[in-house]
Parts: sequence; structure tokens; C-alpha cells
Amino acid sequence: MFNPFTKRGAGTALLPDQSRREGLVIRLAMAACGTSAAALAFLNTDNCALGGRPIDLARASDEGLLCVESALTGLERI
Repeated sequence: MFNPFTKRGAGTALLPDQSRREGLVIRLAMAACGTSAAALAFLNTDNCALGGRPIDLARASDEGLLCVESALTGLERI
């Protein structure tokens, strides 16, 4: 029977630190890229210089967040 209150597609919930870093990197990307489309493209596209998708790196650790933040700072200067 169909239950409308069942969670769909519930993946692994983010830990508080992961959620904090994700929110921060999204805000930084929006400021650096100018549009949500450009920010999402940057965050979700594999970046050879960073060694992975920026959103995954930033979410994983504070060090990853700093690397992505540095890459975004470089974008702002262009």
C-alpha cells in the first residue's frame, strides 16, 4: 500500500560539520560565480586541479573546503 509519508530517496544524512561546510561552499561559489547555474556547475563538475568534485571535497573535510575556497578566490580574480 502507498504511504505518502515514507521518505523517498533518503540517502545518508550529512553530519553537522559536513552540512556546515556544504552550506559555506555553496555561498562562496554563488558569490564567486555570480549565478546559481555557474556555481552548481563549478561545484558538481570534476576538477582535475582539485582532484575531484569541489562539493565532495568541501563536504569531506576542512582542508578540502580550504582548497575549494582557494580555487574560488582564483575565479574571482579572472
